[in-house]
Amino acid sequence: MSEHARGSFHRPEADPFTERTPRVVAARHLTRRQGRDKAGRFLVEGAQAVREALAWKTGEVHELFVTATAADRNAELLQSASERGIRISEVTDKAATSLSETVTPQGLVAVCDAVPQPLDQALQGTPRLVAVLYGVSDPGNAGTVTRVADAAGADAVIFAGDTVDPHNGKCVRASTGSLFHLPIARSRDASEVFAACRAAGLKLVAADGHAKDDLVEASVKGDLKQPTAWVFGSEAHGLPDAVLAELDTSLKVPLYGAAESLNLATAAAVCLYASARDQRS
Repeated sequence: MSEHARGSFHRPEADPFTERTPRVVAARHLTRRQGRDKAGRFLVEGAQAVREALAWKTGEVHELFVTATAADRNAELLQSASERGIRISEVTDKAATSLSETVTPQGLVAVCDAVPQPLDQALQGTPRLVAVLYGVSDPGNAGTVTRVADAAGADAVIFAGDTVDPHNGKCVRASTGSLFHLPIARSRDASEVFAACRAAGLKLVAADGHAKDDLVEASVKGDLKQPTAWVFGSEAHGLPDAVLAELDTSLKVPLYGAAESLNLATAAAVCLYASARDQRS
């Protein structure tokens, strides 16, 4: 490790932490949902995601674990963390691997506050565009939709019902830092989510491949200019009839070719960008 990188550590005289060091063991509990929920913290891996976490305004980074190799590659990032008073702990490669959920660990892991906010806080003000994920179990899809919502200028992403944890490692990686950019809320009570969206002045629109009306028709009518909460279901099962009955309307993405359907993240991108475009026109 370079002297510049080593100089940013709080414990330059100590040996690197191993996978058995108590703080590493405690951090490893955050790879499981139960551990994350109990601690109110989660893990973020990789330079880009950690950089976004350090710039986060509404939460705190508590500690960075870094290997010697990763420290040499990310000296500037570590210096920035050190200047913020964040504890930086050197770990062995084996310890870093124990904290990683990837095939090729990057050797840089941050312990961060949980991101979700209360529903009323996430929807405060006058939101124009919100993505609601209902019953989405695939973390890659959930993280990608979060990234898409961020790119489309959405005001919040809400995880409703029995949906994957936004702190799931794959979900965090798929969001590429977007979960630090916009309010995230979660509630197992979907009816509570829908009521909160309506109270915020949002029209609840289901993305449903079997809907009678499509996105293009709605755009022509000017319907997509309205403040909208798009509700997306799982890729495998879509939205249950009981949920569809609670929403204001349903729209489908028109398919002009021979494809049977679009995957969840692609459909979400089309829907969110259609609303974002019309709301800005």
